[in-house]
Amino acid sequence: MELKNINSLVELFFRKSEKNIPKKFSTNESAFLTNLKSKEHELPELRQPTNYSWRVVDGQIRILTTYLKKLLSRGDRCLLLSENRPEWLISDLSIMNAGGVTVPLFTTYSDKDYEYIIKDCMPKVCIVSTQEQFNKIKKYLTKDIKVISMDGFNEELDFFQKIFTDLQTIMIDQNFKIQHSINTNLKRNDLACIIYTSGTTGNPKGVMLSHGGILSNCEGALDILVPLFKNEKPVFLTWLPLSHSYEHTVQFVQISLGAKVYYAESLEKLLSNMSVAKPTIMTAVPRFYQNLYSKIYMNFTKQKGLKKKLISYTISLGIKKQNKGKLSLKESLINIFCEKLVRRKIKNQFGGKLKAFVSGGGALDQKIGEFLNSIGLPTLQGYGLTEASPVVSCNIPGKIKIETVGPPFKTNQVKIAEDGEILVKGENIMLGYWNKKKETDEVIKDGWLNTGDIGEITKEGNLKITDRKKEIIINLGGDNISPSKIENLLCLNEKIKQSFVYGDKKTYLVALIVSDSDKNNKEIETYLESLNKTLSSVEKVKKFKVIKEEFTIENGMLTPTLKLKRKKILQKYKDDLEKLYSLK
Repeated sequence: MELKNINSLVELFFRKSEKNIPKKFSTNESAFLTNLKSKEHELPELRQPTNYSWRVVDGQIRILTTYLKKLLSRGDRCLLLSENRPEWLISDLSIMNAGGVTVPLFTTYSDKDYEYIIKDCMPKVCIVSTQEQFNKIKKYLTKDIKVISMDGFNEELDFFQKIFTDLQTIMIDQNFKIQHSINTNLKRNDLACIIYTSGTTGNPKGVMLSHGGILSNCEGALDILVPLFKNEKPVFLTWLPLSHSYEHTVQFVQISLGAKVYYAESLEKLLSNMSVAKPTIMTAVPRFYQNLYSKIYMNFTKQKGLKKKLISYTISLGIKKQNKGKLSLKESLINIFCEKLVRRKIKNQFGGKLKAFVSGGGALDQKIGEFLNSIGLPTLQGYGLTEASPVVSCNIPGKIKIETVGPPFKTNQVKIAEDGEILVKGENIMLGYWNKKKETDEVIKDGWLNTGDIGEITKEGNLKITDRKKEIIINLGGDNISPSKIENLLCLNEKIKQSFVYGDKKTYLVALIVSDSDKNNKEIETYLESLNKTLSSVEKVKKFKVIKEEFTIENGMLTPTLKLKRKKILQKYKDDLEKLYSLK
């Protein structure tokens, strides 16, 4: 099936569904979607994962579409507020199939964000999962917004099970034909969804993504993923919020591949969920890989004797192979033991079938990427932004260049402007910001999306990110400094959970360091002294303050995509940071 010939995300699903539903009905059809999360009333020891076959998902989309058609006119917005679960995908496709536009909401937004988005997009319908989620937005919903619940938590609201039960009978009685259930009027340049980017400052902006934009992104992803699986059915374990543009597009990549999809319970239970799902591929943001690196590395440091030596060889030989270095006969023999005794054991902890981690949503530190790849966890770093649907480029298995974000997808063009800014052009570029023409015109010029990132194209044709245009520190000497680069390096130390580097219009840099205890100060000092030797004179961090409170989504210091909200952090800790300049 050629994705370039598909008109809409709705058409993609139904064509794929037709191929995956067995012609002969069976009550034991293989699962398409599996929810690992238990219901609140279920005892953990008794719960069973909830499975949804292609036939069930297909039928529920047709039924929910029929219901939504009575509520939505073409282009009407529909809010979708839910944690990850099969009903998320069912709702998303039903909204689009009914002619509406999905507006996903993060479950971690602030009250201010919820209020702003609801007023900004003026929805006609709101689909919400639970009472907990409904409580977050109900005071901002006007009486003319129809609310539908996934769980029957409020008798005054229509909920999924009642809709499915009532309409299924009607559809059977009226003998609904396939053409009555599928929206064939949708075109590639039609608006599919509005995804609000939380941003690090100001109100969120609604990024308008088209059916064709997301489909072209899927096409680029398939070029990388299809060779990994050959005749094997891919298995995904998804935990990033589906309201995130990255995971939102990934769900259509999953459909394109005919994959089996597991919805994880939570980040804390990810490892145990992996042993159940046995995924062949996982997508995540750099924060996940940073935590993973810290846990594995800490475990490695506790080993002694032969185990410690073997681990050391595993890492060094793994990195040498990544860099296309030729192993000597002795090294080749040692590497065989590393493969069997270290890498295979690590791989088994992640279900035993993992072919690739894919990292996106921010810069992955090179040291972390080298480490994970060397120990048998292939990690493909990509690059993108919501405004590009969202992926622009990604490393290719077998051709991984850790220091880059891989070659651009063939479905978009990339060039570097005179000032080093990365520019992107293609069908994947957003239609614009909702209700913000001025802001749209500022970032899309002559069809090229100005990303705000600085980069270069390597001689191999890979894209390399070198800086962030909007997140730079300019010191008193006029030097441009990337705080995120230094923050990533600081966080490689196991005692440092998070860091924030400061120094705009200053003579030197200082930092906030999140650590469990003040007792770690001496070790942090030693690490900082060592790190400073590897940095340029203007990048050295001269002083720091240890704080115990982590930067989180809940306290407003992190965006839902786990990026630092610099303005918020600065508002709270400005005095502490300034004092570091007065201390002797």
